Amino acid sequence: MREIEISTTAGLLGALAITLVLAGLHLAAPHIRALPGIPERATGSFAGGLAVAYVFLHLLPEIAAGNEAIGELLEDTVVPTPLFDLAIFAVALTGFVVFYGLERLAKHTRGRGAAEQGAWMYRLHLASFLGYNVLITYTMALRVRTGVAFAVLFAVAMGLHFVLNDRSLRTHYPRRFTAGGRYSLAGALLLGWALSAILAPTSTVLVSVLTALLGGAILLNVIKEEVPSERSSSFGWFLTGLGSYAVLLTVVTTLSQ
Repeated sequence: MREIEISTTAGLLGALAITLVLAGLHLAAPHIRALPGIPERATGSFAGGLAVAYVFLHLLPEIAAGNEAIGELLEDTVVPTPLFDLAIFAVALTGFVVFYGLERLAKHTRGRGAAEQGAWMYRLHLASFLGYNVLITYTMALRVRTGVAFAVLFAVAMGLHFVLNDRSLRTHYPRRFTAGGRYSLAGALLLGWALSAILAPTSTVLVSVLTALLGGAILLNVIKEEVPSERSSSFGWFLTGLGSYAVLLTVVTTLSQ
């Protein structure tokens, strides 16, 4: 299928539409988790399977492609070395470690039960997710211009992923994480889009680094929400979500050739 060139303005408008949908999903997350007739473990596991498929079939190859793009861009000024080839994956690892550290801090603080500590830990944890959301929509316009179908798939994966994030924040901070927190997270998505409209990401290196940082954070959040044995989950629904995304990605990839 022949690729259609998308203008900068069209890319921004498409990204805004996706951003509004994602913001709506943030606000609707508790209702999605509690769909009538469908247990929460089913919706959570379906979202987790879909997000895992996205990470391994789409995000990790995208990070690898970004590493190659950086190498080609800097080949005249930097001598390629095996260590240099690991740089972008080190960025992804940083994203993973930062969110893992926040998760450990949240559990430690909740265990101690100090009100003051819980308050600042909640603010810190929420701030990290706010930055996470800004990164998601900051590069959205570029994703739309690169390929509308892939951008929509990315949005589907992130939208359902927000259901998992909402469950995590609600579990850690049942009294603090309320509608106000969800509105803040939705607002961060709009902020990311606004920043892309004002200061559009044009550097290949910057986009690749941001994608890698986001990728590490997504990988950690997906693993911690779906893999822990103590969390009630459904392997069947997990496989359904994983298989659904894999089929959709295969179809889109085939049609884009």
